[in-house]
Amino acid sequence: MQHFISIADYSSTELKDILGLAVRLKDEWKQDGNQPLLENKVLAMVFQKPSLRTRVSFDMAMRHVGGDALYLSPNEIGLGKRESIADVSRVLSGYVDGIMARVFEHEHILQLAHYASVPVINGLSDYNHPCQAMADMLTIYERFSDWSGLNLTYIGDGNNVAVSLAFACARLGLNFTIAAPMGYDIPVEAWMRAEEMAKDTSVRLRKLQDPYEAVRGAQVIYTDTWISMGQEAEAEKRRQLFPPYQVNAKLLAEADPKAIVLHCLPAHRGEEITNEVADGPQSAIFQQAENRMHAEKAILVTLIK
Repeated sequence: MQHFISIADYSSTELKDILGLAVRLKDEWKQDGNQPLLENKVLAMVFQKPSLRTRVSFDMAMRHVGGDALYLSPNEIGLGKRESIADVSRVLSGYVDGIMARVFEHEHILQLAHYASVPVINGLSDYNHPCQAMADMLTIYERFSDWSGLNLTYIGDGNNVAVSLAFACARLGLNFTIAAPMGYDIPVEAWMRAEEMAKDTSVRLRKLQDPYEAVRGAQVIYTDTWISMGQEAEAEKRRQLFPPYQVNAKLLAEADPKAIVLHCLPAHRGEEITNEVADGPQSAIFQQAENRMHAEKAILVTLIK
């Protein structure tokens, strides 16, 4: 049995196999629909945080391959409060074929996986966001037909999305640069882990503060909200620090002319990204959003036999 907790848990070959399956499943779906590979299988979807893309993409992914998904809201479970995580994990394992959880604390997803007897998928935690990174890598592959040697620049807060992107780039051969204000880089432990993985693929990892220097030569520009859920108390401070890290037409002009722009959404237009860029010809944001469903479909088919 496998879980999908972090990109770092998988080898380059394993990730490429899953992404190759995602390409095939997406193509099959657009032609005649997917085969019922997970017929009679059920995925429990445990949410501590609200979501548009995570909930709908996983639900539709299961439907496409003949399975079903059961949504469990924060109030229904009270993960770790009303009932222990160990008990929730063991109870759900007796009912369903897989568990996807979107949580605040990464430790909660680790505990779910520890006690589960079915595959557990990390739908998001404060540490990382591996399913999003898989959708990102699928989108990049569709645009460039490869990953090796591309330059991806992440602009903004070194959050959970940035961590999974750094891991994915290190595994798949993309050079990764983050431009963030001082004190807002990717956590040291995650960066060291990415550096260790990058040794196998000869990937270059960089941490900069100048966003213009960071995007020069980049084929992929990525940004995310400056204020994630749970950081509301820091909102005013962050809004003062991050405006120089807005992805706008001036910044994009410094990148490769063929560069694409990605954003995991929801976007706070006028803050981390402008309407001109988000809706412009170089934006792949909505292709990327659709690809959450196809990447997750491949993860589900791989894990739930």
